[in-house]
Amino acid sequence: MMEQGVNPKTVAERLRHSSVVITLDTYSHVLPNIQEEAAVKFEEAMNRSAQQR
Repeated sequence: MMEQGVNPKTVAERLRHSSVVITLDTYSHVLPNIQEEAAVKFEEAMNRSAQQR
């Protein structure tokens, strides 16, 4: 589910983990590009914001 972009908190709730930390510690290996994807999304948001000014 996290590979499909589902929020880790939602995944944790579905799996009935007591904490999202457990979910992330267990399954974060499936998200090797998470930092790169976050950087791209941040840059896109900044560009949209700059264009609206």
